[in-house]
Amino acid sequence: MAEKNQKQVKNLVFVSVLQASNILGISEKTIRRAIQRNEIKYFIKNERYKIIFPYLIKWALSKTTIKNKLEKKGIGQWVEKWKI
Repeated sequence: MAEKNQKQVKNLVFVSVLQASNILGISEKTIRRAIQRNEIKYFIKNERYKIIFPYLIKWALSKTTIKNKLEKKGIGQWVEKWKI
């Protein structure tokens, strides 16, 4: 069972705050506020936040204003339907 969990962790994608803001089409400050409020799952590596990508997208889709920015300015403009 431990091997299965290790494989799942290896398959996860992690992004930085800057990458997350570019992907979503929002400011870094918005991402940092969400981290402070524990709205996004992350960990710290080498004194940098690493955000777990699927949780970032779920968070973005749960917030109306961020979802709209994602679809207009972020990566969502090229995604027809999210499968999360």
